[in-house]
Amino acid sequence: MKRCPYCSEVVQDDTRVCPHCRMDLARVNLPPQAPAPQQANSQPGETQQSMAGDPTSQPQTSGKATASLIAGISAYLVFPFFGAIIAIVLGHLGLSEIRKSAGRLKGDGLAVAGLVLGYIQFSLIPFILIIAAIAIPNWIKSRMAANEASAVGCLRAITTAEITYSTACPKIGFASTLTELGPNGSACPQAANQIDGVLALGTKSGYRFTPRNFSFTRQAPETGFGWNADPISPSTGSRHFFVDETGIIRSNPTEAADADCPPLT
Repeated sequence: MKRCPYCSEVVQDDTRVCPHCRMDLARVNLPPQAPAPQQANSQPGETQQSMAGDPTSQPQTSGKATASLIAGISAYLVFPFFGAIIAIVLGHLGLSEIRKSAGRLKGDGLAVAGLVLGYIQFSLIPFILIIAAIAIPNWIKSRMAANEASAVGCLRAITTAEITYSTACPKIGFASTLTELGPNGSACPQAANQIDGVLALGTKSGYRFTPRNFSFTRQAPETGFGWNADPISPSTGSRHFFVDETGIIRSNPTEAADADCPPLT
């Protein structure tokens, strides 16, 4: 047995590297360093190893493993599916990196947690797709039905507004523009503001409202009117509607409706 010339700890005679201070004992040409005095508040049995040890000997947490766990959590909070892909890729890279580090890296538990979160979300994809395939068409149909009901209600409001307008201004008769029936009507101020400002602009609830030219004579007093309500796109509605001075709302499933179409039932 011999003592290390650097830390004064007892080591085997054939030891080349001191297990306490990690110094190379073969470098005999260097003068031994005096051992650093122990602190007064050191615990019994504590050696110079805690002060002279190599800090790099402590294993570091793998950054890829940590990133895998963070991505796995974000896949449920911020980035669905994309976060899961990142968590799976980084989890495998982190585990591989930890295995090859020979103890220099740790964090395999973090990598496994990220992998589990990522694979769980991927296992839910078939169920999500099935639910979406059922829910989305039903949602579109219900939205279209709501838009159609709103369009019919708007035509009824226009009919009531036209009657009020022609009664208030008999010399003008029925209004040929929605603007006159809205808040900014000027030709007959006492009958303005019969419909809301959104409808007065001509579009509402996925439908476009336009006057049917053949229903207006463009001569005062206007004795008739006709208004069409047509879906802006196939996804906002499937039926076309029409109303005239009779107050009967008619519909057509394929093209713009007119007075010859069957009444709405």
